[in-house]
Amino acid sequence: MNLPSRARNGLNGVARELLRQPAVEKPRRQWVDDVVAWCHQHDIDLATRINSKALRFDATLLAQINDVLESARLAPLGRSLSGLTSSAQAKEGVEEDKATRESPRARRVLVSFPSQPTTGLANEPRTIRDVDVLGLKLSAFSALIQVENLDSFYEFSPDIPALKGYVNPLVVYRGDSHYGGGFALLAEAWHKTRRTHIYAGDFDVKGVTLALDSGATHLLLPAIEWLTQNATSLHVPAEQFPYQRRLRKHLAALPSAHPLRDYLTLLLEKQQGLKQQWFGEEVVCVALS
Repeated sequence: MNLPSRARNGLNGVARELLRQPAVEKPRRQWVDDVVAWCHQHDIDLATRINSKALRFDATLLAQINDVLESARLAPLGRSLSGLTSSAQAKEGVEEDKATRESPRARRVLVSFPSQPTTGLANEPRTIRDVDVLGLKLSAFSALIQVENLDSFYEFSPDIPALKGYVNPLVVYRGDSHYGGGFALLAEAWHKTRRTHIYAGDFDVKGVTLALDSGATHLLLPAIEWLTQNATSLHVPAEQFPYQRRLRKHLAALPSAHPLRDYLTLLLEKQQGLKQQWFGEEVVCVALS
């Protein structure tokens, strides 16, 4: 029987309290009963420390618990497994805590780089890599291009007129249940650089809201004249209506001559939008604020 994580957390708290006093008494809650059951299983005699209402902890008891943990090659008390990857947990012992471990993709993002030929692999226009956010040197990139849809991400090229002013832009997939956490870390770090963050995604209420939430500074959209002719009510799904209130407030706060006003008016007043895959090739950068 492994030491349950709630029992380990409780014991870690007791260990901190024992630094200030010789003994600590805890009422018989669930984690304490877990400790009692674990101690009985490993022949640790609780003797006079236990009664029906409480368990008294002292340095001797914690030392006995640590001896058993060490002999079983488990992490000692005070060494939390929470937030560690499985490989990092493995260095602490044979115990694995999947419920609190760091997800294998917690810091990973999908990035599109210029073509990098590899022996045995057919050449493609762009090279897609799964990378650790912490391994990216952000100072090497002039802008962050956040692509909302995965199919559009695989096809996206920054070699377009709208982006000609940016040298070596960092093209990254927005993420989903697999890569969303990694992108959130990247967006936070990028925001501190105060450089351009362009959102390339759907022209709909949710897409623009996602751009705002991610801290984007610009949207990559077709020219308003073209979009007015090609947007459709078919791309304004009813389930996105709850997001409109925030965009209406954003629209109201924009200066009268701001270029985004025409886009939000088309989206909110005429209830017309367009998915990213229908944009065509000619797009422009539109400031979000």
